[in-house]
Amino acid sequence: MKRLLVISYWVLSILVVSIIVTSLGYSFAEALLIGTMFLPGALAARYFFPKVHFKNKWAGIKDSACIVLGILIAEIMLFFLADRYIGFLRDYPPTSAIPLILTNPLFITLILTILATGGYFFESWLGKKRPTPPVPITFTSGRKPITLPVEEILYVESNDDATVVYATEGRCFRNITPISRWEAILKPHFIRIHRSYLVNKAVVTGVDVDLLSIGETQLPISRKYREEVLGLFSS
Repeated sequence: MKRLLVISYWVLSILVVSIIVTSLGYSFAEALLIGTMFLPGALAARYFFPKVHFKNKWAGIKDSACIVLGILIAEIMLFFLADRYIGFLRDYPPTSAIPLILTNPLFITLILTILATGGYFFESWLGKKRPTPPVPITFTSGRKPITLPVEEILYVESNDDATVVYATEGRCFRNITPISRWEAILKPHFIRIHRSYLVNKAVVTGVDVDLLSIGETQLPISRKYREEVLGLFSS
């Protein structure tokens, strides 16, 4: 059911975009083809941007710029091919120009941002309303594959260029996956409380203004995440 709702969001979004595209002189069927060309870029943005992290500020900016540039080039090529195909069906001269707005990076970026951001928040809302049962997480630690049920992971700590996964029974595993990626993997069962800490909501035993407790372990809550953390555990 959850997957069907996500698919419905994307279908409805493309229909709305297609209605906008009809203002460029396309019939609805033609606009639907053009509108569908936004889908690959929106899905690519939805997939790749959560993987970008800014622990190294300039590396994060460079990665973001490369993603944006790649998506824009791919989208413009898709619009050009779709317009040529429509022209072939209409039998108009091949020299006819594609509407300039479909080659405008700002317009394309605006539409893709709306679609991808809407998809992110819709899926986040669905995750809260219809949480997916957690599945075991597999990762590499010390060149060995480790598989842990989500409920056995207590918290994840970012430590220099690596992360440390703390689990039940005093176990801990060093891993090179950035904490931002762990956050994407473990949502909605975990909450970020600090730039260096990601915590399993189910194991929290106490929350103060600046500290969160997991049994006898206390972790700092940063100002950035304090309101969200206190709001979650005070309700």
